Amino acid sequence: MRIVHADDRLVVIDKPAGLLSVPGRTEPDCASARVQALYPDALIVHRLDQATSGLLLFARGAQAQRELSADFAERRVDKVYIAVVAGRLEGAGLIDLPLAADWPNRPRQQVDAAHGKPSQTRWQALSHEAGTTRVRLEPLTGRSHQLRVHLATLGHAILGDALYAAPDIAGASPRLLLHASELQIGNHRFVCPPEF
Repeated sequence: MRIVHADDRLVVIDKPAGLLSVPGRTEPDCASARVQALYPDALIVHRLDQATSGLLLFARGAQAQRELSADFAERRVDKVYIAVVAGRLEGAGLIDLPLAADWPNRPRQQVDAAHGKPSQTRWQALSHEAGTTRVRLEPLTGRSHQLRVHLATLGHAILGDALYAAPDIAGASPRLLLHASELQIGNHRFVCPPEF
């Protein structure tokens, strides 16, 4: 875990893939515990999936947490992710598919036109290599597993995605190739390129 930025209001880290954002039922080691060991007043504002790497934001104290959480809830935070997906995607577009929990198969989520919550992701193809596409993703909403479900539904699952990709695509990488690379909140902009 690397500290990208720290001041009296917030802390931003580069979370490695495989590290939980908050404690699990049987796994106490997590990003929030590690950050609180350095900054005891640090409180988590949003989460990344355990398999996702990249920028994760913490507030210093309850007041800052309320303010920053409101920024996320009211979509005043811009987030950019980089992913490597199976197949060849060209151009750019908007995925607009409602998502809901797949209760019998939790923690999976699913596209659900009847009961799903509105979910939108902007995407842009960046480059191609050996049957894959590097993609820039901007989630306009913040649903659980949103980017993973949207891309899998589009027919271009993220490499290394054990939940939503076919076995050959899931096994194409030892980790999920999804990274939170940019975070813009107020006058602050944080950038952290992926290692893949």
